[in-house]
Amino acid sequence: EALGLFTGIGLSEAKARETLRNGALSALLRRAVLQARSALGPALDKATGTLLYNAAARLRDPKHLGFLVGYIARREILTDLQLSAALEYVRSHPLEPLDVADFERACGVGVCVTPEQIEEAVEAVISEHRAELLAERYRFNMGLLMGEARSRLRWADGKTIKNEVDLQVLHLLGPKTEADLEKKPKAAKARPAPAEKQKAAVVENGEVGTETQSLLEQLRGEALKFHKPGENYKTEGYVVTPNTMALLKQHLTITGGQVRTRFPPEPNGILHIGHAKAINFNFGYAKANGGVCFLRYDDTNPEKEEEKYFTAIREMVEWLGYQPYAVTHASDYFDQLYTWALELIRRDQAYVCHQKVEEIKGHNPPPSPWRDRPVEESLLLFEDMQKGKFGEGEATLRMKLVMEDGKMDPVAYRVKFTPHHRTGDKWCIYPTYDYTHCLCDSIEHITHSLCTKEFQARRSSYFWLCNALDVYCPVQWEYGRLNLLYTVVSKRKIIRLVETGAVRDWDDPRLFTLTALRRRGFPPEAINNFCARVGVTVAQVTMEPHLLEACAREVLNEQAPRAMAVLEPLKVTITNFPAPKALEVLVPNFPADESRGFHKVPFQPTVYIEETDFREEVDKGYKRLAPGQPVGLRHAGYVIAVQNIIKDTSGHVIELEVTCTKSDVAEKPKAFIHWVSEPLACEVRLYERLFLHKNPEDPSEVPGGFLSDLNPDSLRVIRNALVDSSVLSARPFDKFQFERLGYFSVDPDSEEGKMVFNRTVTLKEDPGKA
Repeated sequence: EALGLFTGIGLSEAKARETLRNGALSALLRRAVLQARSALGPALDKATGTLLYNAAARLRDPKHLGFLVGYIARREILTDLQLSAALEYVRSHPLEPLDVADFERACGVGVCVTPEQIEEAVEAVISEHRAELLAERYRFNMGLLMGEARSRLRWADGKTIKNEVDLQVLHLLGPKTEADLEKKPKAAKARPAPAEKQKAAVVENGEVGTETQSLLEQLRGEALKFHKPGENYKTEGYVVTPNTMALLKQHLTITGGQVRTRFPPEPNGILHIGHAKAINFNFGYAKANGGVCFLRYDDTNPEKEEEKYFTAIREMVEWLGYQPYAVTHASDYFDQLYTWALELIRRDQAYVCHQKVEEIKGHNPPPSPWRDRPVEESLLLFEDMQKGKFGEGEATLRMKLVMEDGKMDPVAYRVKFTPHHRTGDKWCIYPTYDYTHCLCDSIEHITHSLCTKEFQARRSSYFWLCNALDVYCPVQWEYGRLNLLYTVVSKRKIIRLVETGAVRDWDDPRLFTLTALRRRGFPPEAINNFCARVGVTVAQVTMEPHLLEACAREVLNEQAPRAMAVLEPLKVTITNFPAPKALEVLVPNFPADESRGFHKVPFQPTVYIEETDFREEVDKGYKRLAPGQPVGLRHAGYVIAVQNIIKDTSGHVIELEVTCTKSDVAEKPKAFIHWVSEPLACEVRLYERLFLHKNPEDPSEVPGGFLSDLNPDSLRVIRNALVDSSVLSARPFDKFQFERLGYFSVDPDSEEGKMVFNRTVTLKEDPGKA
């Protein structure tokens, strides 16, 4: 019967069967068709059928279906353009009753566009573009003419406008000639220079792609299709109650229509690279749209919270370049949350339950035998929970709802006899995330509650709780998590790494916590650029570490002044040094832009070069120092040639005696090498990946667990490296490019007389890591 009903309005049999597989859509369409047939008779034309199908398929709130079908059946909505306007109107006006006169104005009901009006509108548009039409003839974009004519006559029939445009263009230009029929030659695409092409290459979802927009461009205005402040009800799935519009009006009075977001970390661990995306998204969206972002600590679990985490979290937010509009805590609102919990019980939307934690775990726990206990009883028991009359695990407050993932009656409060770092011993019951989060968002009048995709299952409970209490309800929007290969970021696993001595602490430069990345020398701009290149995706994204490293190189190339350092020193004595005392050599801080200044380094008869820059025997392709093969000293203006090789008793080369010649008279050498003279001793730490496999937490890849996958060569410490004296005044986290070696950052372990440097990244990507 339904199949015949749907084919009777013009649907193909295949389309009708496809519609029947969608229970919700087929039920709405059946209602619409039966209503239209009662007004128009059993035979419906295809145009009417198409409008009925589109109304049923695109309408978000089924309560308006009969209202819209009435207009279609009365032939007052005749075009898809009118239907689109009608659907938008009912979406934007969720409360009953609708203003019929306003609705009809918005949908063009009763508007009659005459052929004369269409002719005049097309004539006016063609007149404006007459010169271009005569020049380009039929190669002119005729769609532009139609679009402009339609903008003048919103409710005009599109086919009639097209026919009129075709007629008037033919009258102006005459029939098409052979030249008009020739294909327009394609403009040759200019090929970018290799350097430009390389600069434009960026990474998206693990692949190199074209230049991405800046994060602010990705987040600005309509880019994300988010609702405007105060228009929460336009979001799909948002629940509208009789109080919604009044609450939104009050909300707009408080916020002035400003975008408000929040970054809500738990202060029980250090932020990692995934949090960097959340910080950029929340703070960035507010900044891009002239709004504000709160930093709100979700401090509802006093057992795991420590002051060092509060401090480190704010430090990292500010390090990434963001200033919170306000720093708040969930605990700021404990009194209000408790008052609302009592109100929830009074409304019979929550109850005190005595099932054990083990009983209510999982997706199919047994129903609570206490779900229907009297309201008065739950009120007394909840007050007893707060007075400490129940032990931990003996009672919880649960909300009466089923979540999207099937979880039933989530816990709102549990008993914990743990002093809170801010409220002390005032509370022995603490609210859960499911209860706290949406209500704190409501209190702070957040407009866009941005969270990662795994919280999508909590969206219905988010809306339910705000509406159950009749408070302002923000909108929750989800985005994809950012994960990185070759690492672990879970707090529990990082604690295990620290406890076993695999890493020193949360800021060990081999980790991908933000404090670790800062210590290793990653600039905040590089992390923000990485997040921008990942993009604001809904899908979870897993990236290679070398893509983050590429972002670091881009920034450090512009920011890190050059210096020279030698990791494995080999002493070189210049036997014919050209001056009685040390010379001073000017070295540009940025060789590509000497306007950014110079620094001086001493040049004297004893210098040190890298051991690897000398060989006794020359292989094919080797261009550095060897007997009979001179090299230039970078920036010094001299070429050195080996005269004598001095070895220790084991045959190891410990010193070279060389002669020097000024570069302008010597034959041009095959290579120039870096060197130091009168250097500072320093320690250099070279880092590699902490884990051997891409997914150390995956049992199929690492059956022995992540601790069995540690890379034994993840840290190499060079205790007797040498660096030129220009870095003497550097402070922790200052960054340098050590010429030919990589980018390095001063470690906080540095002390007077012994600087410590961490290698951030090499100068070029290791092909083996890509």
